[in-house]
Amino acid sequence: MAENASKTTAADAPAGPRTDRPRLLLLDGHSLAYRAFFALPAENFSTTTGQPTNAIYGFASMLANTLRDERPTHLAVAFDVSRQTWRSEQFAEYKANRTSAPDEFRGQVELIGELLDAMRVHRCAIPGYEADDIIATLATQAAAQGFEVLIVTGDRDCLQLVTDDVTVLYPTKGVSELTRFTPEKVTEKYGLSPAQYPDFAALRGDPSDNLPGIPGVGEKTATKWITQFGSLAELAERAEEIKTKAGQNLRDHLEAVRLNRRLTELVRDVELPSGPEGLAREPYDREALAVVLDALEFRNPNFRERLLAADPGAAVEEAAAAAPGVGVDGVRLAAGELAAWLERHGAAPLGVATVDTWALGSGSVTEIALAAGDGPAACFDPAELDEADERAFAGWIADPGRPKVMHDAKRVMRVFAEHGWSVAGVRMDTALAAYLVKPGRRSFALDALSVEYLGRELAPAAAADGGQLAFGTDEAAERDALMIQARTILDLGEEFGGRLAEVGAAELLHEVELPTSALLARMERAGIAADRGWLDRMEQQFAAAVQHAVKEAHEAVGHEFNLGSPKQLQEVLFGELALPRTKRTKTGYTTDADALAWLATQTDHELPVIMLRHREQARLRSTVEGLVKTVAPGGRIHTTFNQTVAATGRLSSTDPNLQNIPVRTDEGRAIRRGFVVGAGYESLMTADYSQIELRVMAHLSDDDGLIEAFTSGEDLHTTVASQVFAVPKTAVDPEMRRKIKAMSYGLAYGLSAFGLSQQLGITPDDARKLMENFFLRFGGVRDYLQRVVEDARASGYTETMLGRRRYLPDLNSDNRQRREMAERMALNAPIQGTAADIVKIAMLRVDRALTEERLSSRMLLQVHDEIVLEVAPGERERVEALVRREMSGAFHLRAPLDVSVGVGADWESAAH
Repeated sequence: MAENASKTTAADAPAGPRTDRPRLLLLDGHSLAYRAFFALPAENFSTTTGQPTNAIYGFASMLANTLRDERPTHLAVAFDVSRQTWRSEQFAEYKANRTSAPDEFRGQVELIGELLDAMRVHRCAIPGYEADDIIATLATQAAAQGFEVLIVTGDRDCLQLVTDDVTVLYPTKGVSELTRFTPEKVTEKYGLSPAQYPDFAALRGDPSDNLPGIPGVGEKTATKWITQFGSLAELAERAEEIKTKAGQNLRDHLEAVRLNRRLTELVRDVELPSGPEGLAREPYDREALAVVLDALEFRNPNFRERLLAADPGAAVEEAAAAAPGVGVDGVRLAAGELAAWLERHGAAPLGVATVDTWALGSGSVTEIALAAGDGPAACFDPAELDEADERAFAGWIADPGRPKVMHDAKRVMRVFAEHGWSVAGVRMDTALAAYLVKPGRRSFALDALSVEYLGRELAPAAAADGGQLAFGTDEAAERDALMIQARTILDLGEEFGGRLAEVGAAELLHEVELPTSALLARMERAGIAADRGWLDRMEQQFAAAVQHAVKEAHEAVGHEFNLGSPKQLQEVLFGELALPRTKRTKTGYTTDADALAWLATQTDHELPVIMLRHREQARLRSTVEGLVKTVAPGGRIHTTFNQTVAATGRLSSTDPNLQNIPVRTDEGRAIRRGFVVGAGYESLMTADYSQIELRVMAHLSDDDGLIEAFTSGEDLHTTVASQVFAVPKTAVDPEMRRKIKAMSYGLAYGLSAFGLSQQLGITPDDARKLMENFFLRFGGVRDYLQRVVEDARASGYTETMLGRRRYLPDLNSDNRQRREMAERMALNAPIQGTAADIVKIAMLRVDRALTEERLSSRMLLQVHDEIVLEVAPGERERVEALVRREMSGAFHLRAPLDVSVGVGADWESAAH
């Protein structure tokens, strides 16, 4: 999702609050949200559940910048309640011409309200009145009480409120640029005083509000008359003096003008629950704000920083951060001093922070900071350690009895291994703990966790966690920042200890996630050998296929065009070829893969099929190109495994992303041949579970029929198909089996009847009947799927068999699309999450058994549900027996785990 929006700037230089004078900032919420909606493209701002967020992001960005620039002491946002107001009672056609808001906008105002509540911003909405009336009332009261007032609105009617004490900030470019309207600015722009503006507006009319104008009377004439006569009232009294045709038109429409004038006048005495004095700004509810921002998937750190910088509680926290025990209280250790420091403090838990580099299978540490709970923090350069210090640190970091607290411990372990340091005794990883407490959040950066859980911000240098802190000219300040990191990690570790217990995830962290983290660090460092020559040839092959597809496309339409340009492709498909139009978007008609696949079924023209082939070959080329780039000097590829990306608990990988390699296509299998056994080893071995998600679903549903289908020893999908279609097993044809297989997995992944129909190429009614027939035979599955959603809606979360939670607040959303997406997640999360937990347990059991049996074979990869091992000479039979034993015994299910194993010289030939 794109999150780039222009910074809000004032056309004239903003002025901070005057000395000893309170400053009230008032915003027209709906008006600004609507402008933000059209200023930012909806297709670039949406959550994974499909909720558009462009209006929210634009509004929040504007608010953050305005708070930064104007520094108000008091703040409120006014909203309309509905179109039924005193104005519509007097004039039924008032705003009647306005079309309903776009679907993508609906619901965003409500979410802006949730954001404002988390920021503890006062919201005002009064039935029967518009936001402008509320703003006019508060502005009038505040000015009388000695406030300086700023109004941010996209409605020019508020210009009538401008005085020496009241300034209007009017958006002139989306919501990113605000023009300051003072009395002088209003006169400069319109040639009138603010008090005369309603008279001018009444004469001009307002098409946006459906207020009629006078034929032949535009803004220039309206301004001329008001300037000449001083006011609309005087003009009406002396209308006979205007002898032109425009004057006659004025006299003919005078009653409409007088009505316009009444409707344009803002009400300044609305009865409100609070006056300006009750709108003092309050510190944010930072935990609630983090929840809202995570739910909206606003990951841009600059955006969050701007929003948090405007927190009126920040000054208090900065002062707290400077107090003893919160800021930096540490020492720089010289050579010969580390051993003694560890002797004094190393028995208690220590927070560990590092400055390191990490690239292509190698890494180095340039600075390490340790923070103790019973004394000052310390930092040192590993290159400056003497022999005694080196020995003391290596012993301490490898001692399982000496507790350590780290952030992203896997990274620390991998880089420390490059120095020959083995890490043990990690009692807490604050990134993993945060993930288990709130798995749906998008950022687990140390600075974000510090703000949310400790209520304090890290200095810019200290906020650069994850090994990105770089020493510049002020090394002393940067060492202080690193020690603050270590102290923060230690404090967060204590905080998360209690929070993990609250959500029942402490055992999951200590028994599964932390040991998995250590194993993954070793797997990443080991990497897997690559056949560079083979990969180069594959890249050339896919590049040639891409060019061939380009040539075919040009020949199919009779001229050249850019296949990568959606605009040009739309012109060719829907203009030149006049093919059936796909789903309408803001930029035309969609040409994504689903649309092209649909077009291929609707026309005999070859272009949609060629385009699909072109995109697939281009994707494969990009995949192989990425693999080639990541081959390290030693000839191995070192991927990075992610434990905190998938909310279900599944592992993913990056740099390169091994899950991008297709499993079931010829091209994908060819790519896998480029992953080979390394020097000193005999073969690769792959092992995975057969139908693990379906076995988990059978166990959780406790459906005897489905469990029996698994334990019968016969083909699962054939057995189920015979029951669903009520035919003997021998009569089940491939098409029946295909439908049952798709539906069974679809149920485990929350697939709807419509989604199943799309997947199988059948009607939604047929898909629904297929599901109904399945549930008639396997009622336990139906009951379980219904129960899991109902339970999650009541509790707010789902849970795996090991207690891994996934929070789904959208289960109770008024937005149908968001609610149905959350329901599918609720169906999927316990099944996929339990399967992910089982795979991790299996990995740990296999790794432990390899160590206990003193085998040299090692684990290299975990992709999807598959484990890849590198087998040492002479160990194949023992490793295979070990893998089958440990994986099948990893977890007890009523539908027993079934393990498949294969061996070969490369990843593909090791398939089974």
